[in-house]
Amino acid sequence: MSNPILELKEASIFQGDSLVLSNVNVEINKGEFVYLIGKTGTGKSSFMKTLYGDLPLTKGEGHIVDYDLKNLKEKDIPFLRRKLGVVFQDFKLLIDRTVNDNLLFVLKATGWKDKTEMNSRVEEVLTKVDMKTKGFKYPHELSGGEQQRIAIARALLNNPELILADEPTGNLDPQTSIEVMEVLQDINKNGNTILMATHDYALLLKYPSKTLKCDDSQIYEVVQRKG
Repeated sequence: MSNPILELKEASIFQGDSLVLSNVNVEINKGEFVYLIGKTGTGKSSFMKTLYGDLPLTKGEGHIVDYDLKNLKEKDIPFLRRKLGVVFQDFKLLIDRTVNDNLLFVLKATGWKDKTEMNSRVEEVLTKVDMKTKGFKYPHELSGGEQQRIAIARALLNNPELILADEPTGNLDPQTSIEVMEVLQDINKNGNTILMATHDYALLLKYPSKTLKCDDSQIYEVVQRKG
């Protein structure tokens, strides 16, 4: 029995008035690791933005972590995002505060109150991405790969049901990309569902997994040839 954490049926994705993707039928089940590939400008980012409530879904059906995207209200968006972990290409860390304070800021913003629980949660997620000793550093004191690990830790804070990673290795060199990928793979093995947009085909070859492709206003599953 499938347990879709994300399901779109005959959905159209718009950026303003222009149609970016039409007739999108996508299903992602709990525990899957799914790639989203496609050239720049084929709609990967618009698709991701629709999933975390940045672009409205106006046509078709869409459900994500028990939210109906078609009837998503402005006030629901922060709650939706708590159930999603979003990892961006450019890290989006707050540069004027330490790693620990970056993470505590998110917990406060999402309704955590107990200081002891907050500190222990920060330590847990930093341990998961192998950055436990870096909590006192500022983002500019970290390498790109380390900053992206922190961004992944931040995405894990609220035990998200689905992690949306939008080109998480886009700004990293090949070796660092592999290190970040290993972190994502481990998180997936621990039961987190991940949808990762990328155009790094080397990673797809090294870590083959279910792949969706944006092309010519469509999204379809690519069947990977073995061997």
